[in-house]
Parts: sequence; structure tokens; C-alpha cells
Amino acid sequence: MSDFFTSFGPSPFNLDVGDAPIPPQKVSVRTLGHAIEEALMYYTRVALETVLADELDLDWQQAEPPTTAESKRTLIAAYITGWGVPQMASLARRIVTELDIPDVYLTELTGLLATYDAGGGVHGATKYLIFAANGPKPQIVLRDAMNNDIEIVENAEYCLVLEDPIPAEGLRFSRLVTWWREREQLADAVTDRQVALTLHDRLRASLESDAERVVFDTYATRYKESFDIPALVPQVYLHYDPYHQRARRASSGTSPLTRQRMDFLLLFSDRRRVVIEVDGKHHYAHNEKASPELYAKMVAEDRRLRLAGYEVYRFGGAELFRETSKSMVGEFFEELSARMS
Repeated sequence: MSDFFTSFGPSPFNLDVGDAPIPPQKVSVRTLGHAIEEALMYYTRVALETVLADELDLDWQQAEPPTTAESKRTLIAAYITGWGVPQMASLARRIVTELDIPDVYLTELTGLLATYDAGGGVHGATKYLIFAANGPKPQIVLRDAMNNDIEIVENAEYCLVLEDPIPAEGLRFSRLVTWWREREQLADAVTDRQVALTLHDRLRASLESDAERVVFDTYATRYKESFDIPALVPQVYLHYDPYHQRARRASSGTSPLTRQRMDFLLLFSDRRRVVIEVDGKHHYAHNEKASPELYAKMVAEDRRLRLAGYEVYRFGGAELFRETSKSMVGEFFEELSARMS
């Protein structure tokens, strides 16, 4: 096994304790990999094997055991080979916060994390994903307000809830398929593709319009090549108002939470979140007449989402009923995926 990062040359960052650290200019697999190595050089070889396997709980995916790695650097590289920036940034954060390493070894890593955090995206972990509602609105209570633990006490059968933390690399369809197999207690004899088809049917049942189905079905064709791509998750709760809209308007005349559900959500990483909305007449018209008030609410919510770090894209309902609609939507997803990779 050869050194994975040694070909990249010496670190461009000064690790001298007496000098101010030079802020890293670019966060990449190369720079993060080098900084992770430099931080973990603090440990002896024997201790490093324990830290990687037990304290950081990383998966060893090589045929040979860790003890055969030629050096500490090759040992580290074997654990993180093939990782993308989000996964490596997540590991870097754990190294900084969970391990007792002197600051001098962390200079480069903390600088890169500061640059990464300043680069945009949504901050904060995803704790619950409530999605694909195909019936009455779920009734949610705070079971433990101190820990922000929720419980669906009514209509839980009409929605899906993913309580697993979203990994650094985002929510891949393959992970959703595994979750669905466990949730539905499907036998091992059922193939992943069969599991995926039942999941697809359940997600599709939550869609509210033919225009949404065009977007969903077009994206689903991408799963034929690989399940290891971001899942297109429909009808995701973004906000939650315990009152129904009609009751809210009757009591106060307004709602503090305008857009409670997103039509679709793509999680390219734990921070890079893309919202896709399909606009029908109800987004901009009332009683068949254009409504400046509805339009203003829509664009105001888009601004709020973007400031929070989400990316928002909209399809007009009319553009999804043309002969070229599927190819247009397909090209959009190709370009979006290329830009996010």
C-alpha cells in the first residue's frame, strides 16, 4: 500500500507555534487529507490504530488488516481513500472536538474548518426528516422540550419519519433503501431493486399534482444507473405549525409559518441542501386572479431559505406539460449534480 498523500508535497501552511497560522485558501480533499494526517501524527502507531478504529469508529475496508499498513500516513489514507470533502470535513471536526490533541497539531485543520464553515450551506444537524405525507397532517408534540425530542401522536401512519442523522455525504438513495428495508422488515431474499420499487411507489403516493410527478419520475430514472446518488425526497416538512391553516387564519388572520412543506428536497451533503418547488396556480393566484400578496409571500420565503443556506429552484407548472418537459428536467438535474459534485 503506497502513501496516498505524500505525492502532494509539503504543507503550504506554517505549523510553527510562534507564528500566526496562514489561513488556508481552498478546502479540498487534498488539503483536508493532509491536515488530518498532520493532526493524527501526534499519536504513536499503536495508539493511532486504536484511535481510528475505536475512538473515531471508522470502517476499515481494505483486504489486508491495519497492521500491514507501511506507515501512519498509509494507515490514515486507507481509512479515508475515496471520501469527498463533506465526509472529510466531518471527520476533521470530530478530530478537533473529540480528541485530546495539542493545538500545534491542529493549526492547519482548524484553519480549514473555519474556511469550510464560512463557505455557505446550512449550519446545524438534521435530527428528523418528516416526509412523504399522503394523508391528514401529523399531530406533533414536544416529548422532551429540553432535548427538542418530538413525537407524532396522531396521523403518524400517513407520513414517513427518518430519525437517523444525515451523514456528511448527504442522504443517498441507497441509504434510504436500506432504511426502508429495515422499516418494512423485508426479507433478505427481497432484492434491493425490489425494495427500491416499493419505496418509490410509497414516495410517489405523496405527490399532489401531475407536474410534481413529472419531476419525480424524471429524477427516478437516474436510479437505474446507481442508487448511490442523492435521494429526491418529496413533501418534506420544513416548518411545523400545530394549527391547520384554516384554524390559524380564523384565530389570528395570519400564519407565522408560510411554507410548511417543501415539494422536494435533495441533500447533497449534511450542509448542501437543495429545495425544488413546483408552482401551480395556488402559488400566485387566488380565485383565478393574480395575487400580488401570494407572490410576495412566496418570494419572501425563498429569500429566508437562501439566507439560511438552502438553494431554491422553481419549476412553473406550465413548463412541465410540454413535449420537451422530461428532457428539460433531466438536463436540469444533470447540471445540478455536476455543479454539486
